[in-house]
Amino acid sequence: QLQASGGGLVQAGGSLRLSCAASGHAFSSTRMAWFRQAPGKEREFVASISWTGDNTHYADSVKGRFTISRDNAKSTLFLQMNSVKPEDMAVYYCNTRSGLWLWGQGTLVTVSS
Repeated sequence: QLQASGGGLVQAGGSLRLSCAASGHAFSSTRMAWFRQAPGKEREFVASISWTGDNTHYADSVKGRFTISRDNAKSTLFLQMNSVKPEDMAVYYCNTRSGLWLWGQGTLVTVSS
């Protein structure tokens, strides 16, 4: 089960930290990722991180503003969102990089301009 949390209302230019707790999965040995889906758009990749945490990859749209991290001991994935923009508004989900696990309900990030 993937349980994302931490979403909410944030002003443009502000920060938000998302968390995703994974239970019942081999979290610590899996490359994990964040995805997002804005209204009327397809789900898109945001960022991924290797199981060791030493290799990360970001979509160009969030590079330099978002930071992905993980705590394998707690089976938790994080996304630090800084300098948030209106176009970042979406429901954010976590999953393996390939989206292999059952998708959770995500967490909604709303950005006010």
